[in-house]
Amino acid sequence: MDLLSVQRRIEGAVTPVSGSNQPTHRSGMVRVVLVDDDDEFREALAGQLADEGCAITSFASGRAALDYLLQTNLADVCLLDWRMPAMGGIEVLRELRRRGVMTPVIFLTGLRDDAFEEEALRDGAIDFITKSRRLSVLLKRIELISLGKRPASPPPENSAGATQLCRGPLELDLNAQSAKWHGRRLDLTRSEFRILGFLAARPGIDVPFGDLYGYAHDTASPPANEEAYRANVRSLIKRLRNKFRDADPSFDRIQSYPRFGYRWSMK
Repeated sequence: MDLLSVQRRIEGAVTPVSGSNQPTHRSGMVRVVLVDDDDEFREALAGQLADEGCAITSFASGRAALDYLLQTNLADVCLLDWRMPAMGGIEVLRELRRRGVMTPVIFLTGLRDDAFEEEALRDGAIDFITKSRRLSVLLKRIELISLGKRPASPPPENSAGATQLCRGPLELDLNAQSAKWHGRRLDLTRSEFRILGFLAARPGIDVPFGDLYGYAHDTASPPANEEAYRANVRSLIKRLRNKFRDADPSFDRIQSYPRFGYRWSMK
């Protein structure tokens, strides 16, 4: 189900309100502030997220949401529409960051132009999701960003004792630490092989920079200098992509998740 179809699931969601809907927060629930001036969409999505175990506080205006976050800062993540009367989402984000509130912000919007996404990420948003995406995508983003969960454990074929990992045309020999793409062997360094295996074992899951650095270099935690280890991971990924593209110019399975990390796409 995509997010736009949530509008057709209003029955049984929550009662529409013009201001905010503040639930009782139970320990362990993800606290989500949802901001959208479309009453039907907002209330229907609030109901869906509540069904998934989120504690929802919803607002119909950017100003009301901003006041709430400045006063309480009681949110694990903020889902923010871009276009709203009086105070748009990007203005809310900028004011939050100017005032030192670092609540993770995900823009949830009907806008598709890359320029809007670039502006949002540049001004401090964590993600930018169009309303045409499936609800499961939004739920995974909330899980990764607000709860800080690490990627899921490797699938059974990459468990202890396994020697092979296959992802379509990708073949990994875990013992020999060798890789083939469409039957053609890739000349990878140890770190390149490890980061490739880590991604391929988690298809479709966004893996953060810190996890990729730690696994590539066999360390429990990345260095304190975040920009340094991010640069190291970017360099590894760039070399990996170049080696794949030497074998297959159309290769695009390693995809970026801006400001967060990378994912292995299964198409």
